[in-house]
Amino acid sequence: MTPSSTQHGGTVVALGGRRIDAEPTSTPRFPFDQVDRVGMEIADQLRRTQAVALVCSAACGADLIALETAQKMGLPTRIILPFSAARFRKTSVVDRPRPKFWGSMFDRVTSAARADGNLVELDAPEADDAYSMTNGVIIREAKKLAGFKDRERSIGSLRLIALVVWEGASRGSDDNTNKFVQLAQESGFRIEQVLTLNAATKRARQ
Repeated sequence: MTPSSTQHGGTVVALGGRRIDAEPTSTPRFPFDQVDRVGMEIADQLRRTQAVALVCSAACGADLIALETAQKMGLPTRIILPFSAARFRKTSVVDRPRPKFWGSMFDRVTSAARADGNLVELDAPEADDAYSMTNGVIIREAKKLAGFKDRERSIGSLRLIALVVWEGASRGSDDNTNKFVQLAQESGFRIEQVLTLNAATKRARQ
């Protein structure tokens, strides 16, 4: 995948965010009834920021919605998985409600990425560190696609945006989405967000 650096103001978008909620859940973070709205807002963000490529993982929820949205828009997508697609599908895609919905989406987006040589399957250990490792690769791949070398900006390089799809707050020290935000900030990305809770759901949590 080689985005065109000649597109004025174009961006490479690295994305991280919430998985869809388990059901039932005592603390809603990404209810299924918000999927369509979140998809439309992700599309708006990709258009507004003049995205030319998307880099993210492929868990059920924010990742898959963004990947399918971007591919429908004709944007190149690079998918970073901590381990094999088959293993990831079992542990991070079809383990939540509506497994057929998410499983079919995962199969579509990963097949398209694999056909273009843009499905990256890491050999991470089976631990929380696997997802932190994946965050780091997402950030590095986005910078590489944008034309950055290490910390230096190359002539003609694209802008970098981290799009965070969440309820807007960390859930604690083990929050991988919040770790993604921190890493992106440290790496010089501009942070944008799409909220996974609407006003009514937020009020219900309070």
